[in-house]
Amino acid sequence: MIYTITFNPALDYITQVENFKTGEINRTKTETILPGGKGLNVSIVLKNLGIENTALGFVAGFTGEELIKKLEAQGVKTDFVKVKEGITRINVKISSLNNNKVEETALNGMGPQITKENIDELLKKISNMIASDFVILSGNIPKNLENNIYEKICKILKEKGITFIVDSTQDLLINVLKYNPFLIKPNKEELEETVKCNIHTKEDIINSAKTLQEMGAQNVLVSLGNDGAILITKEGETYFSEAPKGQVINTVGAGDSMVAGFLAGYYKTKDYEYALKMGVSAGSASAFSVNLATKEEVDSIFNQL
Repeated sequence: MIYTITFNPALDYITQVENFKTGEINRTKTETILPGGKGLNVSIVLKNLGIENTALGFVAGFTGEELIKKLEAQGVKTDFVKVKEGITRINVKISSLNNNKVEETALNGMGPQITKENIDELLKKISNMIASDFVILSGNIPKNLENNIYEKICKILKEKGITFIVDSTQDLLINVLKYNPFLIKPNKEELEETVKCNIHTKEDIINSAKTLQEMGAQNVLVSLGNDGAILITKEGETYFSEAPKGQVINTVGAGDSMVAGFLAGYYKTKDYEYALKMGVSAGSASAFSVNLATKEEVDSIFNQL
């Protein structure tokens, strides 16, 4: 089984407002409520690509119940830890055309109060996994959690021989490299931030990725937006894929979709080049769409690369 872990999922309330003004009553033009969170994006795209998976993390209150309903309606299995205090956060995202310029405003909720008992329950679920499982750890953590939670989880996964992917940044990423994650996926800016140097050329990207491999990462997938992606494998091979041409509509979830596409490709074939192509196709399909990538959209782009 493939598992995704999202520590602070949300319901994303996405709306369009004409000429949004602060301090006044504004009327919405459109409204959409979607599951939000990096790991949940991975889960949804994996399911869209025909890969069964289970979403783990923490939920609370009526918003948590609604989040579970929406995920399961899309075919994603869930096994969340249910937190007693607080509610699963609601993130409000407002898009408005002001003076012929689209402006986006976001108001992100706090999330529930996660206790030590909640953490222990999640760790128990992880301890019951088996070596043939895959785990994707994505995103940041709530402020009330200890910064070493990623390390605790990766230590368990490493000891059990479970293949895991980490898609995070800064210390959350750096501190788990010693546990040899199967894949990490920084973009160019995150790569610069992690290795603390400026990157100008493809050779700089490859050398920086190899630095992360020296720190413990097995495979490094660097997303380059309109310039495609580069994969440096644990065997020392380098693969490059150009990005397909298309109109970018929404970049939210594109990086998560790349992770899902890569894992779907690797899970089926164990072929790195095919997995990279699937990753770029899925990431681009989400970027070219209002919603997350569907199988039809991914297949269409895959055939163009």
